[in-house]
Amino acid sequence: MNWRKNKFTEFIQSKEEFGEIKGISFRDIINGRIFTRTLVTKQMPFFIYLAFMGFLYIGNHYKMEELMRKVADLNKDLKELRYEAITTSSELMFMSKQSEVLKKVRAKNLDLEELTEPPRKLKVRK
Repeated sequence: MNWRKNKFTEFIQSKEEFGEIKGISFRDIINGRIFTRTLVTKQMPFFIYLAFMGFLYIGNHYKMEELMRKVADLNKDLKELRYEAITTSSELMFMSKQSEVLKKVRAKNLDLEELTEPPRKLKVRK
């Protein structure tokens, strides 16, 4: 116990301040009288700094939660758009098949004929 006393006296300059530590009771904490002690008033800037850092930490936490919510919503939208793009491209592939094009031409009576011979390559001499 004696070594603790010596340890505290290194940080506390006067015997008056050391007496303040011994005289603190639970009632002083509840009443708020602890904030009028010189030992606490000297440390008040540090307590204010800690409170400020706590507010910053809490604010940062809420901001990150909001950003994570936005990221989740954007990923959901991206997945839906990807499904829509795949569906649209498969419909376009189906509509551009030769048999489907032929059906549409006949339905509109465009007087177009299907090729019976394969296409030929033209050779051009330079």
